[in-house]
Parts: sequence; C-alpha cells; structure tokens
Amino acid sequence: MTGKTDINPFLKQVLELGPPLAFFFIYLRLRDDSFMIGGIEYSGFIIATIIFVPLMLGAMGILWYLTGKLSRMQIFTAFMVIFFGGLTAWFNDERFFKMKTTLVYGLFALILGIGLLQKKSYLAYVLDEMLPMKHEGWMILTRRLCACFAVLAVANEFVWRTMSTDLWVKIETFGFPIALMAFLMLQFSLLQSYMDDPDHQ
Repeated sequence: MTGKTDINPFLKQVLELGPPLAFFFIYLRLRDDSFMIGGIEYSGFIIATIIFVPLMLGAMGILWYLTGKLSRMQIFTAFMVIFFGGLTAWFNDERFFKMKTTLVYGLFALILGIGLLQKKSYLAYVLDEMLPMKHEGWMILTRRLCACFAVLAVANEFVWRTMSTDLWVKIETFGFPIALMAFLMLQFSLLQSYMDDPDHQ
C-alpha cells in the first residue's frame, strides 16, 4: 500500500491509545500474581509488559496498513518499546521498562535541543505539513517543548525511583500523556498569531 489515506479519527485514537490502556488494565489484573515460565518466576508487571509489546506492534501495523504511513515518532517509540520490553523480559527486571519513558522524553529533548543550537526546528520538519506556522512560531514552540520533554524525563525518573509501581503505571498511562496534551493545547492557543493562513498565499 502506498500513499496516505485518511481514516476515521475515532479508529485512529483507538489504535494509538488502545495498547497503553490495555497494558494498564492487564497490569491491574495481573499485578498481584506471579508466573513460572521455563523455571523462572515473572511478576505480573513483567507479563503485562510482554503482552503489551505485540499489542502495540499489532495496532501500529493496522494503522500503517490503513494509512500507508507511520510518523517518525511512532517508529521511534515502537523501537524503544521493543528494545526495552525485550530487556525487561530477558533480565526479568521491570526497571528497564520504566526507564524507557525517561529515555524517550530525554532523547526528544536532546534532538530538539540540537536543532535549536543549529537555529533550526526539527519539530517543524516533522509537523509543518499538518500545522502551518511561521518560522519564529516554530522556534518558540520547539524551545518550550524541548523544556517540557526534559521536565517529563526528570519527572519519570523521580516517580519510578521513589514511588510504587502502581502509581508509576497510573502516571505513565494517564498523567504524562494528559500533561503533554494540555501543554501542547496551551502552546497552540498562545501561538495563534504565528499560524499561517492556508487560504492566504
């Protein structure tokens, strides 16, 4: 399949948000259980992580099949989930999966920061077609989002190292995404004056 095809927005949201929600509910169901596999005991968190990886890849595969493309961010996130999910299962250590969130947010902050040092907005490179905006607006948004990702990376380290797994799962599933979405909505509202009018050429 080639080209870009629009799909129902609700279906798109289900495919993007379904796997993390599935992980949350699977974890709630299995958190007090342990499983013996191949002579090794695994916690409910580890099993939930192992189940989450193919669920997410399956949803992304369907999204790719229906739309003909995946964003660079989706591909990168999939790689990180596979890599750290694999380490979590291989070493039977939930810390790897918890650190994934820190590294994802941290790398996003680093990439945006490198662009800023070059006086470029890598964010514009990824999103310009979907969100026409003047260069100055992109630079402002990139600086703010770079700082936001850095804060989220630090916050994740604090949460998983000092709080319970139950609380981390809840914050990972709901807290961080909601905080990021609220931040973006606020920024788009504040940066309206930098938006390009697609009807005015």
